[in-house]
Amino acid sequence: MDPVIVVGAGPVGLSLSLALARLGVPCVVLDETTGQEDTRPARTAVLHQDTAAFVGRLGCADTLESAGTRWTAWRTMRRRRLLERIAFAPPAPDGAVPTAAVSPVHLPQHELTRALRAALAHEKLAEIVTGSRLAGLEQDEQGVSAHTRGANGTWWRGSYLIGCDGPRSTVRKLLDIRFPGRTAVERHAVAALRCELPWPGEALLHRSPPRHGGGPGSEVSARPLPDGIWRLDWLLPPGRELVTPDALVARIRDSLAGWTTESPADATGDSGTDGGAAPARGRGHGRLVPPYELLDTGVHTVHHRLARRWRQGRAFLAGDAAHLLGALGTQGLDEGLRDAENLAWKLGLAWHHGASEVLLDSYHAERRGAVAARLRAADQALPLLRDGRSARWRTVLPGAVRGRSTLLTDGHLSRGPLGAPPVYARTPLAPPVTGGPVVETLPGAAVTDVPVTASDGSVVRLRDRLGKGLLVVLVAPGTGVWDRRHWQSAGLMPRLADAVGALPMAAEILVTEAYPGAAAHTVLLVRPDGHLVTALSGVRPAEMAACADAVRGRAHGREYGQEAEPGRARRSEGTGDSTVSRDGGGGPGGAEAGQPGAGGAGEGGAGAGRAGAGGAGESRPSAVDPVRTSMLHSEGD
Repeated sequence: MDPVIVVGAGPVGLSLSLALARLGVPCVVLDETTGQEDTRPARTAVLHQDTAAFVGRLGCADTLESAGTRWTAWRTMRRRRLLERIAFAPPAPDGAVPTAAVSPVHLPQHELTRALRAALAHEKLAEIVTGSRLAGLEQDEQGVSAHTRGANGTWWRGSYLIGCDGPRSTVRKLLDIRFPGRTAVERHAVAALRCELPWPGEALLHRSPPRHGGGPGSEVSARPLPDGIWRLDWLLPPGRELVTPDALVARIRDSLAGWTTESPADATGDSGTDGGAAPARGRGHGRLVPPYELLDTGVHTVHHRLARRWRQGRAFLAGDAAHLLGALGTQGLDEGLRDAENLAWKLGLAWHHGASEVLLDSYHAERRGAVAARLRAADQALPLLRDGRSARWRTVLPGAVRGRSTLLTDGHLSRGPLGAPPVYARTPLAPPVTGGPVVETLPGAAVTDVPVTASDGSVVRLRDRLGKGLLVVLVAPGTGVWDRRHWQSAGLMPRLADAVGALPMAAEILVTEAYPGAAAHTVLLVRPDGHLVTALSGVRPAEMAACADAVRGRAHGREYGQEAEPGRARRSEGTGDSTVSRDGGGGPGGAEAGQPGAGGAGEGGAGAGRAGAGGAGESRPSAVDPVRTSMLHSEGD
């Protein structure tokens, strides 16, 4: 069977290729660049607990620890007052449950990309082809043919193709998939600098800082990186005014002077100086600016867009090619990595064993639905958080009763509608089993990362075992003190092993001492991407088999266990469209495009309403995929 073609060698494309290779699926990454990643200290990535675990499983755990940093706390300030301080738990050893929230990992994006490239270079089933710019693609019932131009211009043949080629995706344009939404939702000035700040290791969100006028639209964040480096972001006022170097330096000096001359915890006065500091210019010129080394600067513009379809036949979209978001602290790369993790195991099943349309369409339904919900929440919150007017919270965000600063913090810390990991409550892969025991994790939500015991007796984290098949987790208090030779042959284990061995897809048995809200002898079924399928009371072979069959989309294809022959991408001998491929097949000209996957909800009808228009207390539809309407409008790519 032909390999999977991945277009684009950014973090999403590389992680997807790595995940496929780990599943025994050969893949080719078409990279239009030379493979040299630009070093930009101001371009960083924030990976939350689930996406950091995914990247770590791909072989980048060492890079996350060496090139990234975990914050010790998160501070939220308004003017001169500390509103909230959230302390993060230190890294917990295996077998220990964190006692507090877990910090995200903050690292330069080029370090992440280099680590993914290095890991991919050691995979025998993966190949990166640089200097390959996609120029055309065609589909038929057996696969996809992609034509590239450049130094390695030729025809490539693949079983599936995924466009991970960024906001201006060529794959999306060749598939004629619309990409509606809003342009320039927010703009931020960004700087990376080396400096000592009064709260080492802690990230800060400062709303309406006095030194920037104290207006409702002013905001600056500071997030630490290793080696004393900080990334600072300033929210810019609406408009397209250029940010000159002098204006950016003035912002840096104003912010540093305000933070270092006033304690960020209880700043009430103007006392305190740093030796060797220089006077700040502009407002408050009497205060001193601490020494700093400016490493990199830039301006980041946030767009909100969502592709109409994420699957068309054997072609898929992922990452920035499928969605753009990033306002109010939401992380676009986080969502792109969730795309990769969601799609990888489904394509792995499809490549090895065949797949139903239900399984392949579930990628569009789950991931597009999750990102659309995130964009709706951001569009509804933007007028409230940025206009600075009073508003009826329950009208703008139904059920929300918290303050503005807390809601804004949610996007940065992976909480609430703006930041929490997605819940696939309406997935097409939902099992027919109902009425099981209730645990704290809802069906379709990401499972809690509890310590588990594997069949070899090792104690690991639950997320460490994700990615390769279904996980069957037995909650059995007290087994941690037993020798595994005893508990593997006692109690429910023999029946559970027989039931798992009869499942229609690969599965692994794990045992945990406790799981939040679960009683003893509860059996949890967990998808390869870490989302709960269901919870069962005891060993129920028929219900377990029905759940596994639902997870694989009730696929009809080769019998399970009958693997396809690993393949490599096939090139033609020339670069023209009419050449003959090396395997003797004809060129791809004249092939019929595959049928598109099922569209998402709300793709028909006329859009209405402009997010942000009118008073902040008015109910307004979202500008991106509002409920029961189409997109607000469609702007050109």
